[in-house]
Amino acid sequence: MAVFNVIQSILGHEWVWRGGIAPDVGASGDDDLIAQLFRARGANPQDFDRLRAPTLRDWLPDPSIFRDMDSAAARIADAVAAGENIVIYGDYDVDGATSAALLVRLLRGCGATVGYYIPDRLLEGYGPSADAMVELGKAGAALVVTVDCGIQGFEACAAAKAAGVDVIVVDHHQASTALPVAVAVVNPNRLDEDAGAAYGHLAAVGVAFVLGVAVLRTLRGRGWFEGRKEPRILDLLDIVALGTVADVVPLTGLNRAFVTQGLKVMAARRNIGMNALIDVAKIERAPTPHDLGFALGPRINAGGRVGKSDLGVRLLSCDDPDEAAGLAAELDRLNQERRMIEADVTEQALEMAAAQALGAVAVVAGAGWHPGVIGIVASRVKDRMQRPAIVIALQDDGTAKGSGRSVPGVDLGGAVLAAKDSGLLIAGGGHAMAAGLTVETAKIAALTEFLDARLGSEVARVGTTRTLSVDAALAPRGVNLALTEALDAAGPYGQGWAAPRVASGPWVMVKCDIVGENHVRAILSGADGARLKAMAFRAADTPLGVAMVSAGKRPLYLAGRVKRDDWGKTATAELHLDDLAFAD
Repeated sequence: MAVFNVIQSILGHEWVWRGGIAPDVGASGDDDLIAQLFRARGANPQDFDRLRAPTLRDWLPDPSIFRDMDSAAARIADAVAAGENIVIYGDYDVDGATSAALLVRLLRGCGATVGYYIPDRLLEGYGPSADAMVELGKAGAALVVTVDCGIQGFEACAAAKAAGVDVIVVDHHQASTALPVAVAVVNPNRLDEDAGAAYGHLAAVGVAFVLGVAVLRTLRGRGWFEGRKEPRILDLLDIVALGTVADVVPLTGLNRAFVTQGLKVMAARRNIGMNALIDVAKIERAPTPHDLGFALGPRINAGGRVGKSDLGVRLLSCDDPDEAAGLAAELDRLNQERRMIEADVTEQALEMAAAQALGAVAVVAGAGWHPGVIGIVASRVKDRMQRPAIVIALQDDGTAKGSGRSVPGVDLGGAVLAAKDSGLLIAGGGHAMAAGLTVETAKIAALTEFLDARLGSEVARVGTTRTLSVDAALAPRGVNLALTEALDAAGPYGQGWAAPRVASGPWVMVKCDIVGENHVRAILSGADGARLKAMAFRAADTPLGVAMVSAGKRPLYLAGRVKRDDWGKTATAELHLDDLAFAD
């Protein structure tokens, strides 16, 4: 049965119970609500206790279950003991920056000689290059550890070997049958992975953390820390949490422990670089997962997108407060610049997508588009078109850089990898929800046809019905501050562990107006005497916003996310609207 019998809402949705699991009408209390949220997200009842308060003790595996993990840890330990020059080669996004910063800070704490290298997005592109590997070898690097890249770095790894440089690949992107030539390839998404495959949901920074645990264990076993202080890897969980949330990997299993415990470390504000980032983002309370994804992450990303690619690593590995403040300020400035560029490209891309015939994947391309923002724009196009999207920036040399974002249930990264294997791409890879590629401009049409053929059935399957998942149905008085606290207890929420959505009503509109940047704000009342503020963001010119403004006194049901509103002297609950339906 549809929630509140809503078969077709203002946005054309049927309101359904998440996971097809309706709440137990005889249940009551916060514990029953939390259990309901866990069940609806597919959790095993045996895991409920460790899901309520995720800890590393409960979720962290023995690092040795991963292929090549012990070999990687042993080689790094050798380099630390011998005083060899180690270089961490990272990607230019948040996951790459946090992965690199984590290993740099950890290995410095072990007494290693360690530096980092982040390629320039525009000049060098994604992943390790042969030229960079050779130059690092000439500069004295004996060991290069790639993080959040390298699984497709066949040429670069071969060049490094020829130059006498050892390489360890630490990645999480989908692998091919063949692996690059390296001392070790640590990636839970290797096709030949066994027990470690259960951790394919980790971001690269999560894989780097597990490697760090293995390195410390190896050094400890060799007596390295006798007479010297062992670094506390748990103090670096704030970095792990940031990379995990910002890379939009599923917040399930071990990732939940990383984020839960990482937020506690972040609240303690021991990391000078992270503190500067929090300050420049004007976050004055303990950070939340939303802050990581929408305030801190974008600022780290801005360096790689429109500025200097190594700014994020420099900030997160910085121990000087003045230097950290300057780096954070520069990242904040670049983020503002990025937003302006992004808005312009988004407008053009959405117009193109709307004018195209509807295929399995929305593929749009334009000249003059900044390659640093196409990933964000792809996300916007995906949301508007409700299907995977790839946004491509055309270059002057006849090639083009593309970035794609997918929807749950459609493996875009696998399709891009298949397109590369078929000869359609110069380079490409990624994971289920996101991918990057380089393609000849002349082959964009063929790529679009390939993706339509490969992903058409997957997109059709996930898009056959328009539904809105709901976790709880409440009378107006049920939407209160106590509810927000109860729902928070089942967090953290994010990709793969959706924030709970509640439906409530009937309500009657008391006041409704347009505020700020096209937002719609409403004050509503319930027959039971309840009052509620509701917000629909960037919705003034959408069917949802129009319905709110024109609702009059018609009774209606609301669906959205309950949030704590600390504005004013007394905290209250407010509803961030996703949809509404009229009750009459």
